[in-house]
Amino acid sequence: MLTKKKVKTPFDLIGNTPLVELKNFPLNNGNRLFAKLEFYNLGGSVKDRLGMNIIEQALLRGEIKMNTVVEATAGNTGIGLALACQKYNLKLRVYVPEKFSVEKQSIMRALGAEIINTPTEYGMLYAREQALNFAQKTGAFYTNQFESFDNPASYNALADEIKRDVGQVDVIVTGAGSGGTFTGLAQHFKESYRVIVEPEGSILNGGAAGSHRTEGIGVEKWPPFLEKDLIDKIETISDIDAFTRVTELAQKESLLTGSSSGAALHAALKVQESMTNSNIVVIFPDAAERYLSKQIFNIKGE
Repeated sequence: MLTKKKVKTPFDLIGNTPLVELKNFPLNNGNRLFAKLEFYNLGGSVKDRLGMNIIEQALLRGEIKMNTVVEATAGNTGIGLALACQKYNLKLRVYVPEKFSVEKQSIMRALGAEIINTPTEYGMLYAREQALNFAQKTGAFYTNQFESFDNPASYNALADEIKRDVGQVDVIVTGAGSGGTFTGLAQHFKESYRVIVEPEGSILNGGAAGSHRTEGIGVEKWPPFLEKDLIDKIETISDIDAFTRVTELAQKESLLTGSSSGAALHAALKVQESMTNSNIVVIFPDAAERYLSKQIFNIKGE
């Protein structure tokens, strides 16, 4: 039987994630709310798409001159890159601010990545500087997710999947980490109302950079590929609101999501209040399990 049937490999599990309708949150008349569950990717997040694409494009262009790849990441991109590096027999070195999710760091190590922790108080910009310095000294390939135009291009298939499953998309809502997911989707949904979501402590809405408990999103420097005319609305969401929505998703919809999903949901629910008869799609980047040490279901963080 198996000789007549194509059997999937683990890497075939990147993409084609489920899309579900959320029916237990109050919505205005005729509005429908859909969530794209990106934690069903092989490595557990939307960044699997990025990790695979950015490595494959670099290989096609001959940009990986030696066997080592380097990046700065809070975790999910590192996991996606670790999967891609496994597939193509490359070594991966990642710079991670030390107090970010220990679960994501453990997963990266399990997949073969070397982790270099940087001081949390110096932020992601410092981690990026260290990754770049390593690349310049050694000749390693710096994937540079925060500036590479391969980043937004990684989400072409995600846009196609949403169009296939939803049809008419009136509103698209996604978080801003590197800005790549939003940019990639916004380019495909120019007729939709495009909402980008950040936590307090991010700079897109003009606020000062600062710390926040919501992981996976938050911007310290405006991404070069994030065009302002692609953005219809920037929603800045507090940690309390994001974590409250995480608990509600578990209790109302049986979905165990990360805090960036909670922030995106809160933004989507706010935006839909001024609309009717609209299809709203929100991206849930990852799952709760990799944030349990961060007290994701404890709003006060005690």
